[in-house]
Amino acid sequence: MITHAAQGSLERIFFHAARTRLTVDAGHACEIVQAAQPGPNDIGPSGDMIVLTIASIDFRIVLLLQFADDDATRAYYAGQGADRSLRECAMEIGNLCCGAINQQLVEHFPDLGMSTPYALSSDSIGYLDELDPQYVAAYDIAIETAVRLRATLCVCAQRSLDFVAQAADVEESAGELELF
Repeated sequence: MITHAAQGSLERIFFHAARTRLTVDAGHACEIVQAAQPGPNDIGPSGDMIVLTIASIDFRIVLLLQFADDDATRAYYAGQGADRSLRECAMEIGNLCCGAINQQLVEHFPDLGMSTPYALSSDSIGYLDELDPQYVAAYDIAIETAVRLRATLCVCAQRSLDFVAQAADVEESAGELELF
């Protein structure tokens, strides 16, 4: 069971991470709107889905990011490094977002580990129920009104999950590797 307090905390933490890490500039507008629950016929923006995981002994959080594969999104994320694909940029930006979530959660759960991002076909979201999640929330995100993506937060818990967290400022990093 995941309490309402824990669900609210996860949402606040995710919103803060999305606004600070899914944008390439802190001044860019980032609008987040709750979307319909994901399903086989509701996959959000087309293309690949970036999968990231934060795991502890008692729970697993799976963050699914679907970036629209259009000119505006490619220009926004890959425009500065023309030799990089949208997938590479999406994995990097997704990893930063997931890392920010991990930083906030580690204050409450010191035994966390984070996966390396990987890509799946967006069609794979139809199998989300196979994870037996206790909480799933989907969000449509618009950055600077032109860039669209869908984020799905999926939480699977082996035990009751209850905590209250405020989304605090996440320490800026240059992307260095954290060893633990």
